[in-house]
Amino acid sequence: MGEACRERESSRSSEGWQTEQVKLHDDTYRSFASDNYAGAHPEILVAIANANGGHQVAYGEDVYTAKLQEVMKHHFGERTETFPVFNGTGANVTALTSLLPRWGAVIATSTAHIHTDENGAPERISGLKLLTVDSPDGKLTPELIDQQAWGWGDEHRAQPLAVSITQPTELGTLYTVDEIRAIADHAHSKGMVLHLDGARIANAAAALGVPLKVFTTDAGVDILSFGGTKNGLLYGEAVVVLNPDVTDGLTYLRKLTMQLASKMRFVSAQLIALLEDDLYLRSAGHANAMASRLRLSLESEVAAGAITGLTFSQPTDANAIFAVLPAGVADRLREKFRFYDWNKATGEVRWMTAFDTTEADIDMFVAAIKEELGTRR
Repeated sequence: MGEACRERESSRSSEGWQTEQVKLHDDTYRSFASDNYAGAHPEILVAIANANGGHQVAYGEDVYTAKLQEVMKHHFGERTETFPVFNGTGANVTALTSLLPRWGAVIATSTAHIHTDENGAPERISGLKLLTVDSPDGKLTPELIDQQAWGWGDEHRAQPLAVSITQPTELGTLYTVDEIRAIADHAHSKGMVLHLDGARIANAAAALGVPLKVFTTDAGVDILSFGGTKNGLLYGEAVVVLNPDVTDGLTYLRKLTMQLASKMRFVSAQLIALLEDDLYLRSAGHANAMASRLRLSLESEVAAGAITGLTFSQPTDANAIFAVLPAGVADRLREKFRFYDWNKATGEVRWMTAFDTTEADIDMFVAAIKEELGTRR
């Protein structure tokens, strides 16, 4: 490694070893690819530092994890049980595994993250079957659920025993409280349980303007994956059990699925900081507002005739914008701002905003799009 990249260690002070390290990246660079690209929120870094020092019992027997249980009960209800994990895939897999026997199946949309972006982890790790249905807006309904909710008692078919929804969905759309309640009631009436993938659950809470409990526990959700990394955590998510009657063995399954952190205090301290003093709402609300600014700015340019060839393919309910661009435009834009193709065949792309996206970032991106599409009038 070059001399410029080597960590230089200073003399030891009374506070312990102090080091300085050369920064390897340009911290002025911004993208619209994913809120995962953002760094850690400064308040989260403070929480990690405050949790450092001294010894705490490992594997969750620390004061921070105990405090997290109380914080989660405040937000989700007194029966809540919380299991911090490393990442979102681990949260989803561990949660679903706790719900189902080996012959169980989960009904989800064909665009659900557990189906499209987890490399078969639910099937390979849990041995469960995913039963998917197409949905133009990424949302399930009781009618769509019924396309796969059949075959109980048939030994030739995996048994539909759970439904999984994502809030907000992979297409950036949002379930209303009533829509979630209708899904929960329908699933329960057929003997199934309801899992909610909440990778961006804070964005949903900020957009809906209601407490977390209202569209989860009170709406009939049984278990959820609580996301933190996309909303400013360094790392860390949680499996949050809202109805302990429907799960089994999470104490053992978390270890079995390789999601048991030895120094769990650092995961729990981050989640506490996110949920206390409404940091989760402040960060997610800002990300949502920046997505709205991007959408409205582009719509204004289109309406004025300054931009042509741009259309939107989904509503912007939270911090995701789905748009369709003419051929070749996305690749040229990516020379300045990274983002992902959603459907390369149709030119559909996805733009995401984060807790640290600024108005200046949005304005620069709009200017870049205008430079590409303004000449196509």
